[in-house]
Amino acid sequence: QVQLVESGGGVVQAGGSLRLSCAASGSIFTIDRMGWYRQAPGKQRELVATITTSGTTNYADSVKGRFTISRDSAKNTVYLQMNSLKPEDTAVYYCNARRRGSGMDYWGKGTLVTVSS
Repeated sequence: QVQLVESGGGVVQAGGSLRLSCAASGSIFTIDRMGWYRQAPGKQRELVATITTSGTTNYADSVKGRFTISRDSAKNTVYLQMNSLKPEDTAVYYCNARRRGSGMDYWGKGTLVTVSS
């Protein structure tokens, strides 16, 4: 099992920045990819960014150039630096970890990001 705890959400004005953190614990050695997803009111959950254990990153087109995903392996923590935030970035952001081989997903409880115009 893997436990994920997000932090760093809040309210920010358009154009501002926030940094989300996701601390992982448990069977970390089973994970080969971590990332962030988000779900806005009335919409489906969507991928924001992912990072593999080898450091390969992937971003949704809507956040490219504005968001940066990174990780601190020593702390078992993944970060999402969000710059130039827009009202449409408002959502609950969920941390995700994917188990190697099986593709099983683990999820955090989410952290709310609200961007005011």
